[in-house]
Amino acid sequence: MKVLVCVKQTFDTEAKIELKDGKVADAGINLIINPYDEVAVEGAIQLKEKGVAKEVVVLSAGADKAIDAIRTALAMGADRGILVTQDAGADEYARAVALAAAIKDENPDLILAGHVAADDGSSQVPTRIAEILGLPHINVITSLDIADGKAVASSEADGGTQVTEVSIPAVISSQVSWNEPRYPSMKGIMQAKKKPVATVAAAAADNKVTIVEYALPAAKAAGIKVEDEPEVMAAKLGDWMKNTVKVEVK
Repeated sequence: MKVLVCVKQTFDTEAKIELKDGKVADAGINLIINPYDEVAVEGAIQLKEKGVAKEVVVLSAGADKAIDAIRTALAMGADRGILVTQDAGADEYARAVALAAAIKDENPDLILAGHVAADDGSSQVPTRIAEILGLPHINVITSLDIADGKAVASSEADGGTQVTEVSIPAVISSQVSWNEPRYPSMKGIMQAKKKPVATVAAAAADNKVTIVEYALPAAKAAGIKVEDEPEVMAAKLGDWMKNTVKVEVK
């Protein structure tokens, strides 16, 4: 069985985001595999270690530097990579179209991905890929079993857990609680340098959404502290609520 994992290169989750001219400034920012996608890579490698999968392919769409995210996944234990060269400004629709075209060419038995990207939080791409390819999709999984041409997964649901069975091929997107991704070993890092990474052009697709400008949220104002006798504090608090923050009294 061939397992393909979609990964996105994102800013380090510990990075301090700064804006310049209405855009996110990436100078000096460390780039990593989206943590949710890293969980999907680990899940694919575990399937190979169990003998369920024979090959793990890592697919990423983006600028040339996204190859670093692919190499990290290869160092973890994936077999080969594919970089779909695409403008970093591509929206979720255009990204899904490009990834779906590459996936169709690979014809994998299982497509894995994190259910959301840590940078934009849109949680759209895996679902869009499944829709484009006409495949079943299970989201936010926390466990996965593959047997007899079917995938059985547990997923988070409101107030409980949902268990879903679908025929493969299918798209499965994971929650971070599925597993704990391994650290690449020195041996794995050295081997990753020799593993093949193909580069293909992205399938043409116009963005559905245009981002006009980014803005950071307003800084939080300092809190108000009232210290006095209870009856005095109550009067001060009431005055502050009525005249400063203007709470509507009905």
